[in-house]
Amino acid sequence: MSEASRILVIDDDENIRNVLATLLKREGYEADTAKDGKEAIAKSSEAFYNMALIDIRLPDMEGTKLLSLMPTTTPRMMKVIVTGFPAIENAIEAISSGVDAYLTKPVSTEKLLTTVKKLLDKQQNEQHNVQDKFYDYVVSRLKEARVNHSDPTKARSPQTPS
Repeated sequence: MSEASRILVIDDDENIRNVLATLLKREGYEADTAKDGKEAIAKSSEAFYNMALIDIRLPDMEGTKLLSLMPTTTPRMMKVIVTGFPAIENAIEAISSGVDAYLTKPVSTEKLLTTVKKLLDKQQNEQHNVQDKFYDYVVSRLKEARVNHSDPTKARSPQTPS
């Protein structure tokens, strides 16, 4: 990506927030932090983030609940649960809530950075696909408009709802 990807680190432990943010910044990402769900919702409502790293246990809500409360962005914000309390129930709930990855603490630096890069690459590819489809649509509509403008007998009649 030409611009640095923006990542929001959400964890109630200040040391973990700072370590993750520092690590991400050292890798060239822009990193911001939030100490709880309320702050994460406020920040992600005001600014764009490519990704959120979310602790499963926050002081004001479960991370799995936060997954569904964070605003939808375009391209879609990638969401990663990072938990020190791994449990099958948490993983199932996270998956059903739309998580893109599920990591357990302590997570290795290599595993974290590999996951972040893989998801951001996926996001960039999805965005390019959307842009390509939009471009193709606009070009085909312009060609159709030119044909219809030069030959009024080929003009489409208005569609009536079914």
